[in-house]
Amino acid sequence: MMNDVVAIIGPQSSGIARVVSHVANKLHLPLLSFGATDPTLSSMEYPYFVRTTQNDLFQMNAVADVIKYNGWREIIAIFVDDDYGRGGVEALGNAVESYRSKISKAAFPPYANRRRIKSLLSEINLMESRVYVVHVNPDSGLIIFSIAKELGMMASGYVWIATDWLTTVLDSSKATDLDIIKGVVTLRQHIPDSDIKTSFMSRWDNIIQKENTSFGLNTYGMYAYDSVWLVAHAIDQFLRERQTISFSSDSGLPRANASVLNLGALKSFVEGANLLQKVLLADFTGLTGRVQFSSDRNSILPEYDILNIVGSGPHRIGFWSNYSGLSVVAPEKLYGKPKNTSFTSQQLLRVTWPGETKVRPRGWVFPNNRKPLRIGVPYRSSYKDFVTKDSDSGGVKGYCIDVFEAAVDLLPYPVPHMFIPFGDGVKNPNYSDLVQKVADNYFDAAVGDITIVTPRTRIVDFTQPFMESSLTVVAWAKETKSSPWTFLKPFTLQMWCVTGAFFVIIGAAVWILEHRLNTEFRGSPREQLVTIFWFSCSTVFFANRQKIRSTLAKFVLGVWLFVVLIITYSYTASLTSILTVQRLSLGIEGIDSLVSSRDRIGYQVGSFAKNYLIKELHIAESRLVQLVQPEDYANALERGQNRGGVAAVVDELPYIQFFLSRYCKFKMVGEQFTKSGWGFAFPRDSPLSVDLSTAILTLSDNGKLQEIRDKWLTTTGCDSQNDTNNSTQLSFNRFWGLFLICGLTCIIALIVFFLRIFCQYLRCNSSEMIAPSVNFQAVDRHPTRLSSIKNLMRFIDKKKENVKDAIKGKSSEKQLQLEHA
Repeated sequence: MMNDVVAIIGPQSSGIARVVSHVANKLHLPLLSFGATDPTLSSMEYPYFVRTTQNDLFQMNAVADVIKYNGWREIIAIFVDDDYGRGGVEALGNAVESYRSKISKAAFPPYANRRRIKSLLSEINLMESRVYVVHVNPDSGLIIFSIAKELGMMASGYVWIATDWLTTVLDSSKATDLDIIKGVVTLRQHIPDSDIKTSFMSRWDNIIQKENTSFGLNTYGMYAYDSVWLVAHAIDQFLRERQTISFSSDSGLPRANASVLNLGALKSFVEGANLLQKVLLADFTGLTGRVQFSSDRNSILPEYDILNIVGSGPHRIGFWSNYSGLSVVAPEKLYGKPKNTSFTSQQLLRVTWPGETKVRPRGWVFPNNRKPLRIGVPYRSSYKDFVTKDSDSGGVKGYCIDVFEAAVDLLPYPVPHMFIPFGDGVKNPNYSDLVQKVADNYFDAAVGDITIVTPRTRIVDFTQPFMESSLTVVAWAKETKSSPWTFLKPFTLQMWCVTGAFFVIIGAAVWILEHRLNTEFRGSPREQLVTIFWFSCSTVFFANRQKIRSTLAKFVLGVWLFVVLIITYSYTASLTSILTVQRLSLGIEGIDSLVSSRDRIGYQVGSFAKNYLIKELHIAESRLVQLVQPEDYANALERGQNRGGVAAVVDELPYIQFFLSRYCKFKMVGEQFTKSGWGFAFPRDSPLSVDLSTAILTLSDNGKLQEIRDKWLTTTGCDSQNDTNNSTQLSFNRFWGLFLICGLTCIIALIVFFLRIFCQYLRCNSSEMIAPSVNFQAVDRHPTRLSSIKNLMRFIDKKKENVKDAIKGKSSEKQLQLEHA
């Protein structure tokens, strides 16, 4: 550099590049590095630094996407403690933390010996995570895998991800022992296929054959090749613009006589800024693909191959780019499609993991040397069947404990643990405080009847709910006296009037059409319409579809049809809920009426119900009464609002069901609200919460969860559910008014019918008139007068038309007699 220099290509490491960049800035020399990948080397600090290879920032994003794709939540980064290692791992940490994964760092100094590296690997092997990301220099990388194989860390259950240093080694030398790295996932900078690449590799292979060497060409060598061409293009463009090349002795570097570097003799390039612009504006297709820089001076197309090391060597399982994320399609084929980096679109081929298994490792284990989990358990003073301290053994017991133990037994690894009661046992502890203890790492977990609510989910992770829960209202219920007119409630008075008027109009219209217009419109469309209407109604009652004989009969059937419609409507309009509503002495029908009132409300001490009533429903704290035991519930409800008690109690459904199984005179009123459930709490991102959730679902599927519930929560005394079912049954007392109306209607119709028949019978009082007009064989054999009940019944059986003809015949005969007279 003591000669006249206009640009620098190199160096190959991030540490040296940082040092040289200080000099390049002073001398105004563009520094093109094809090997410095440290993300902290930025153009903001070093304006003349140009990275012609990929930034490790993108590589670490690719590694983070692989971790997210496989669902691992904790990783350990093994790295060399220099600029290159620290910068890359810092970028990796930022990437995985954005996915809510945790990273632990395990660093070793540059040029560390085998003993130091073995000690480090032995330490991390005692940790929970089994996902290792190795970001080191090529000279120490293979030593790590060799020692890991000695320690048994290349077996099934382990995950090893190496950055592109590993492919650099594999591409550069064909003599690498693949046995120590089988199952490793690694990355390589993606070089798309092209004619330029094919031609170059052909020339390269010829040179290798002539030199009789096994030295290979890695991707960094290809970027070095393009870096030379990049400088050449920039200088050519610089000279084409007839710019001069001149230097200045005022470099700004210190002139230390004792320094062997003799920095004072270096000259600065006067037109260096102009040449730098030509470099940054370059746009051509090189050996590595398109050579162009973004505004932050990174490659415009960061792309990586995702490789899996198998027995035959590296096997490509996919690609990564910041345009499409993980994909099994080459990035250059996706640029013409819409950008899509969503998680659901990510794809990789199947991986062969260490131990030659294709089953994706869980990524963590419960270490054998770890201390037992410290699990906080509520020390309840009420509802002890759910969870509390066992005074006999000194441990804990209850429904929740049995569920947890059964779930732990299903895990494929042992989980040593110890239960620590939380609370004094005099009153129920505050469950939010217990959850906070887990978030503060005072407890490793919390097991009990812990409700999953939003504020708690912000600080801890919960398992799958093992018990459904919700807030509900319980009160002292008294049934109202049954009313025979309950069936009228679905309709208002106005609606009943409109309905009655409608049927009267329909009935009148039918009567007019059939009786007054029958002769004028016989066979007409109007008559057919009437017939079709009544035929439809009659099929409800007559399977043989006979025509109804009289308008009066049609009216009766219409009444019955109306009754059927009323009953059907009553059912569909939730008449059952109207009939079975339990009226309280204070008129509480649910949470809405309770909120709008000024009555006192009871709640269980330690429950989240208090905060919910105050913060969500805006109920004054002065209205809330703290209760402890189920007996306190009963006493407060019995005393009521006017005698120092409460109008209702708001608590979670499991407690209320347990309470009502022993106190039958109280009822749940209104709808349940705040649907949630009970779960076990763990620190954020704990793998145990995921595995236990799967175990809880298994308990639910195989019926074990119900068995545990039956063991602890069987009802005794009275069964409130059965009592409620009995109260919801419909009795005769509620509907006798409806039957009274129907009966009176039928009786009146029959009376009218018999009066009409009797009148007709009186008018047809001679056998001479009946016999010829009726023309009925039974009458012909008995030409006596219809004076007996038997004759009256026969008269009733005659067709309506025959009777009318008989009456008309008699009238005509009398008229003729009068005319002759």
